[in-house]
Amino acid sequence: MGAKKTSHVNAPMQAVVYAVSVAVGDTVSAGQELVVLEAMKMQHGLPSPVSGTVSAVKVALGDVVEERDVLISLEAQDAEPSRKAGAAANPETQNPETQTSNAPRADLAELEARLARTLDANRSEKIERRHNQGYRTARENVEDLCDAGSFMEYGQMTIAAQRQRRDLDDLIDNTPADGLVAGFGAINGDKFDEDTARAAVLAYDYTVLAGTQGLFNHKKTDRVLEIAQDWQVPMVFYTEGGGGRPGDTDASKISGGGLDVMTFATWAKASGVAPRIAVNNGYCFAGNAVLFGCADVTIATQSSYIGMGGPAMIEGGGLGQVAPTDVGPMAVQAENGVVDLLAENEIEATAMAKQLLGYFQGRVGEHACDDQRKLRTLIPEDRKRAYDMRAALELIADTGSFLELRRAYGKGMITGFMRIEGRPFGLIANNPAHLGGAIDAEAAEKAARFVQLCDGFDLPIVAFCDTPGFMVGPEHEKLATVRRASSLLVAGASVSVPVFLVVLRKGYGLGAQAMGMGSLHVPQMSVAWPTGEFGPMGLEGAVRLGYSKEIAAAGGEGTADGDALFSKLLGAMIENGKALNAAMYHEIDAVIDPRDTRAYLLRALKTMPVGKKGSGESKGKRPFIPTW
Repeated sequence: MGAKKTSHVNAPMQAVVYAVSVAVGDTVSAGQELVVLEAMKMQHGLPSPVSGTVSAVKVALGDVVEERDVLISLEAQDAEPSRKAGAAANPETQNPETQTSNAPRADLAELEARLARTLDANRSEKIERRHNQGYRTARENVEDLCDAGSFMEYGQMTIAAQRQRRDLDDLIDNTPADGLVAGFGAINGDKFDEDTARAAVLAYDYTVLAGTQGLFNHKKTDRVLEIAQDWQVPMVFYTEGGGGRPGDTDASKISGGGLDVMTFATWAKASGVAPRIAVNNGYCFAGNAVLFGCADVTIATQSSYIGMGGPAMIEGGGLGQVAPTDVGPMAVQAENGVVDLLAENEIEATAMAKQLLGYFQGRVGEHACDDQRKLRTLIPEDRKRAYDMRAALELIADTGSFLELRRAYGKGMITGFMRIEGRPFGLIANNPAHLGGAIDAEAAEKAARFVQLCDGFDLPIVAFCDTPGFMVGPEHEKLATVRRASSLLVAGASVSVPVFLVVLRKGYGLGAQAMGMGSLHVPQMSVAWPTGEFGPMGLEGAVRLGYSKEIAAAGGEGTADGDALFSKLLGAMIENGKALNAAMYHEIDAVIDPRDTRAYLLRALKTMPVGKKGSGESKGKRPFIPTW
């Protein structure tokens, strides 16, 4: 038996005695509650610091005590306290894990039940219908996009603002999260660090009121987008849905047309702050379509139908009845440039979103490439023979890293992303298989917008040039080519990231200068392959215009002497415009072996600083990225 020692229970603060549960002579255990104090409406139970016998009770109900006052004294059996004050007397009843498994608290049980009602498993019939269409749910897309276990959801408990017309249990079961899964997660965390991998993710849930935009999912959208803008993190938005929701009655007494909602301004304001990617499958109309169209890069599945108004709005406007599949099918929206990337299904679309975001996240460690010697024979020796520019890009890029945007629109210009030894680049390239690589109005606008996108997020740009110049002719002037083509020059002159020019074959006139952002000396490096040729315009045309009198005097084209003179003059101009000759005049920086293209681009990049962000607290270096 150890020596007895007197211990005391002292008041930790000024308070009123609310309860005393022991009397003199009682035997108590360490951790047993002896007295309860009340201060500022909060009750504080004071436990016995030791096991022993109560020797004195110095307070009664209602007494006011001061800090450090002795309330109860005990004769302890142990030489020292066995536990800290407040420790559990019975570990079996106080252990949190034991308590959770054997007797869950009511509040935790209520939370777990409510969380379960927000998940797909709670709505098996709707989810089955969705799967029978070959589609995934919003939560399945988010789970696939984000690294496992990384998604942190905001506003999961919200429901549709329809309590005036529907039962609460009905709303909890059938409008979970108010039809929007939103929050933050990590994307591509296996390749990049946690600071680079974080992203905002939002996905309308079509199984909830057709993915329409409700009062509370607007609030969630704004909340997540505002945080994302402050953090300057990328945003991925799955936009499927039918637009605004007229059935939300709870706000009808405090709003008119609901046009003060901030979602569209918030999303648009984030332009230029961090990359914004929109992904769509199925119907996407009205407000949902506006969010899609405001994104920096748009991805849609073949099953998408995207329009500024759906069938109900079209009919309501007196424009007749149409089927939803007649509004903005992909045969229209891919060809006209609304959709940047066309995917087969949501699985491929999500994979594209991850790959696309990766270019903005930075360099990757693993990479490989094809045999670069193949580039030496890619361009035919016959200067009039066409070739496949995309094949050249695939060869130069790391294997599998070339991703083209807007392929069906502006066919004379190729825009997209690639990696060289893991380093990301944006690229623009003339397409000699379309109009001989001439730059028409669509091609110029497409390239102009793309170089601004790259500049906004610090991606170096490579321009692969093979163009006879800007497209001309009466029909093209009807397309506002003068203004639209000039946009490439204006955009190119404004970029601050490194630009590199590689001339594969033709570098003629203003078109070639536009590919060089205004001049062959604007890029930080301008090189050509041995097949490169330069001139103020197409060489055949230059001969005809510059030597028309001489050719006519020789008998004109179509005559033996006239054709002989034309061929002689053309040959001289070709020789003068050869890449080797242009390099001697330092019109370009170097002529390189095609197999060394990757090495030149990589060395050039390593010697050039990448553009810096703007000084605004939550704004990028460009005011915004144009949608078009």
